[in-house]
Amino acid sequence: MLSPERMDPFEPDDDPSGGHDLPDDRAQRIARLFDEHNGALIAFLTCRLNSRADAQEVAQEVYVRMLSMDRGIRIESPKALMFRIAANLAVDGLRKQQVRQHAPADAEADDWTVAPVPEQHTDAMNQWAVVEEALRELPPKTSRAFVMHMIQGQAFDAVARSMNLSERMVRYHVSHALAYCRARCNRAEGQ
Repeated sequence: MLSPERMDPFEPDDDPSGGHDLPDDRAQRIARLFDEHNGALIAFLTCRLNSRADAQEVAQEVYVRMLSMDRGIRIESPKALMFRIAANLAVDGLRKQQVRQHAPADAEADDWTVAPVPEQHTDAMNQWAVVEEALRELPPKTSRAFVMHMIQGQAFDAVARSMNLSERMVRYHVSHALAYCRARCNRAEGQ
Protein backbone atom coordinates (compact mmCIF):
# COMPACT_ATOMS: atom_id res chain seq x y z
CA MET A 1 0.00 0.00 0.00
CA LEU A 2 2.87 2.41 0.73
CA SER A 3 6.03 2.98 -1.27
CA PRO A 4 8.57 5.84 -1.20
CA GLU A 5 8.55 6.46 -4.97
CA ARG A 6 6.73 9.79 -5.35
CA MET A 7 6.78 13.00 -3.38
CA ASP A 8 3.05 13.39 -2.65
CA PRO A 9 1.00 10.36 -1.67
CA PHE A 10 -2.09 11.84 -3.30
CA GLU A 11 -0.65 13.20 -6.54
CA PRO A 12 -1.94 11.68 -9.76
CA ASP A 13 0.52 9.92 -12.08
CA ASP A 14 0.01 12.47 -14.83
CA ASP A 15 0.52 15.56 -12.63
CA PRO A 16 2.06 18.25 -14.85
CA SER A 17 3.50 20.08 -11.84
CA GLY A 18 5.96 17.26 -11.32
CA GLY A 19 4.75 16.58 -7.79
CA HIS A 20 5.38 20.11 -6.54
CA ASP A 21 1.78 21.06 -5.90
CA LEU A 22 0.65 23.39 -3.22
CA PRO A 23 -0.44 21.99 0.14
CA ASP A 24 -3.96 23.22 -0.68
CA ASP A 25 -4.06 20.93 -3.76
CA ARG A 26 -3.12 17.97 -1.61
CA ALA A 27 -5.73 18.90 0.98
CA GLN A 28 -8.31 19.18 -1.81
CA ARG A 29 -7.48 15.67 -3.01
CA ILE A 30 -7.88 14.32 0.49
CA ALA A 31 -11.11 16.29 0.92
CA ARG A 32 -12.45 14.76 -2.31
CA LEU A 33 -11.52 11.32 -1.02
CA PHE A 34 -13.49 12.00 2.13
CA ASP A 35 -16.44 13.50 0.26
CA GLU A 36 -16.68 10.35 -1.85
CA HIS A 37 -16.25 7.85 1.00
CA ASN A 38 -17.20 9.62 4.23
CA GLY A 39 -20.65 7.98 4.43
CA ALA A 40 -19.16 4.51 4.08
CA LEU A 41 -16.40 5.38 6.55
CA ILE A 42 -18.91 6.61 9.15
CA ALA A 43 -21.04 3.47 8.67
CA PHE A 44 -17.95 1.27 9.00
CA LEU A 45 -16.86 3.02 12.19
CA THR A 46 -20.38 3.09 13.65
CA CYS A 47 -20.52 -0.71 13.34
CA ARG A 48 -17.19 -1.01 15.12
CA LEU A 49 -17.75 1.60 17.83
CA ASN A 50 -21.53 1.31 18.36
CA SER A 51 -21.77 5.10 18.40
CA ARG A 52 -22.32 7.46 15.49
CA ALA A 53 -20.83 10.36 17.46
CA ASP A 54 -17.64 8.39 18.18
CA ALA A 55 -17.54 7.28 14.54
CA GLN A 56 -17.69 10.90 13.36
CA GLU A 57 -14.92 11.85 15.78
CA VAL A 58 -12.69 9.02 14.56
CA ALA A 59 -13.42 9.91 10.92
CA GLN A 60 -12.26 13.43 11.65
CA GLU A 61 -9.07 12.07 13.21
CA VAL A 62 -8.49 9.94 10.08
CA TYR A 63 -8.76 13.10 7.98
CA VAL A 64 -6.21 14.89 10.20
CA ARG A 65 -3.82 11.94 10.08
CA MET A 66 -3.96 11.72 6.31
CA LEU A 67 -3.33 15.45 5.99
CA SER A 68 -0.29 15.21 8.26
CA MET A 69 1.29 12.22 6.47
CA ASP A 70 4.83 12.48 5.17
CA ARG A 71 4.81 13.69 1.57
CA GLY A 72 7.67 11.32 0.74
CA ILE A 73 5.46 8.24 0.95
CA ARG A 74 3.45 7.11 -2.08
CA ILE A 75 0.09 5.55 -1.36
CA GLU A 76 -1.12 2.95 -3.84
CA SER A 77 -4.69 2.97 -2.52
CA PRO A 78 -5.70 6.05 -0.51
CA LYS A 79 -9.17 4.62 0.15
CA ALA A 80 -7.71 1.42 1.62
CA LEU A 81 -5.30 3.45 3.73
CA MET A 82 -8.16 5.65 4.96
CA PHE A 83 -10.11 2.58 6.12
CA ARG A 84 -6.97 0.99 7.67
CA ILE A 85 -6.27 4.14 9.69
CA ALA A 86 -9.93 4.20 10.72
CA ALA A 87 -9.86 0.56 11.82
CA ASN A 88 -6.69 1.13 13.86
CA LEU A 89 -8.13 4.24 15.52
CA ALA A 90 -11.35 2.36 16.29
CA VAL A 91 -9.39 -0.40 18.02
CA ASP A 92 -7.43 2.21 19.99
CA GLY A 93 -10.71 3.89 20.99
CA LEU A 94 -12.23 0.61 22.15
CA ARG A 95 -9.13 -0.16 24.22
CA LYS A 96 -9.29 3.25 25.88
CA GLN A 97 -12.98 2.72 26.55
CA GLN A 98 -12.25 -0.62 28.24
CA VAL A 99 -9.57 0.95 30.41
CA ARG A 100 -12.00 3.69 31.48
CA GLN A 101 -14.70 1.14 32.27
CA HIS A 102 -12.36 -0.88 34.46
CA ALA A 103 -10.85 2.15 36.18
CA PRO A 104 -11.84 2.55 39.82
CA ALA A 105 -14.82 4.80 40.43
CA ASP A 106 -12.93 6.63 43.17
CA ALA A 107 -9.53 7.61 41.77
CA GLU A 108 -8.36 8.84 45.17
CA ALA A 109 -8.76 5.33 46.59
CA ASP A 110 -5.99 4.10 44.28
CA ASP A 111 -3.81 7.20 44.55
CA TRP A 112 -0.33 6.00 45.47
CA THR A 113 0.48 9.38 47.00
CA VAL A 114 -2.11 8.89 49.73
CA ALA A 115 -0.56 7.59 52.96
CA PRO A 116 -0.85 3.78 53.00
CA VAL A 117 -3.10 2.10 55.48
CA PRO A 118 -1.34 -0.20 57.96
CA GLU A 119 -2.28 -3.36 56.05
CA GLN A 120 -0.82 -2.02 52.81
CA HIS A 121 2.34 -1.02 54.62
CA THR A 122 2.66 -4.47 56.17
CA ASP A 123 2.06 -6.18 52.81
CA ALA A 124 4.67 -3.96 51.14
CA MET A 125 7.22 -4.69 53.87
CA ASN A 126 6.58 -8.44 53.59
CA GLN A 127 6.97 -8.30 49.83
CA TRP A 128 10.20 -6.31 50.16
CA ALA A 129 11.52 -8.95 52.58
CA VAL A 130 10.80 -11.65 49.98
CA VAL A 131 12.63 -9.61 47.30
CA GLU A 132 15.64 -9.06 49.58
CA GLU A 133 15.79 -12.79 50.35
CA ALA A 134 15.50 -13.63 46.64
CA LEU A 135 18.34 -11.21 45.82
CA ARG A 136 20.57 -12.89 48.43
CA GLU A 137 19.88 -16.26 46.77
CA LEU A 138 21.01 -15.02 43.35
CA PRO A 139 24.61 -14.92 42.13
CA PRO A 140 26.34 -11.68 43.23
CA LYS A 141 26.65 -10.22 39.70
CA THR A 142 22.96 -10.83 38.99
CA SER A 143 21.87 -9.32 42.27
CA ARG A 144 24.18 -6.31 41.92
CA ALA A 145 23.07 -5.57 38.33
CA PHE A 146 19.43 -5.74 39.42
CA VAL A 147 19.94 -3.41 42.39
CA MET A 148 21.95 -0.90 40.36
CA HIS A 149 19.41 -0.76 37.53
CA MET A 150 16.02 -1.38 39.14
CA ILE A 151 16.50 0.11 42.60
CA GLN A 152 19.17 2.76 42.11
CA GLY A 153 17.81 3.68 38.66
CA GLN A 154 21.09 3.53 36.75
CA ALA A 155 20.99 3.04 32.98
CA PHE A 156 22.15 -0.27 31.52
CA ASP A 157 25.24 1.29 29.98
CA ALA A 158 26.26 2.86 33.30
CA VAL A 159 25.82 -0.45 35.11
CA ALA A 160 27.83 -2.19 32.40
CA ARG A 161 30.74 0.24 32.78
CA SER A 162 30.63 -0.01 36.57
CA MET A 163 30.58 -3.80 36.56
CA ASN A 164 32.99 -4.15 33.61
CA LEU A 165 30.42 -6.17 31.66
CA SER A 166 28.74 -5.79 28.30
CA GLU A 167 25.39 -4.06 28.25
CA ARG A 168 23.87 -7.28 26.91
CA MET A 169 25.13 -9.20 29.97
CA VAL A 170 23.73 -6.56 32.30
CA ARG A 171 20.33 -6.87 30.59
CA TYR A 172 20.55 -10.63 30.99
CA HIS A 173 21.37 -10.39 34.70
CA VAL A 174 18.59 -7.85 35.35
CA SER A 175 15.95 -9.84 33.47
CA HIS A 176 17.03 -13.06 35.23
CA ALA A 177 16.83 -11.38 38.64
CA LEU A 178 13.47 -9.80 37.83
CA ALA A 179 11.99 -13.13 36.77
CA TYR A 180 13.37 -14.83 39.87
CA CYS A 181 12.05 -12.12 42.22
CA ARG A 182 8.62 -12.23 40.57
CA ALA A 183 8.48 -16.00 40.93
CA ARG A 184 9.44 -15.76 44.60
CA CYS A 185 6.83 -13.04 45.26
CA ASN A 186 4.15 -15.08 43.50
CA ARG A 187 5.09 -18.13 45.56
CA ALA A 188 4.96 -16.09 48.75
CA GLU A 189 1.52 -14.69 47.87
CA GLY A 190 0.26 -18.18 47.09
CA GLN A 191 1.13 -19.49 50.58
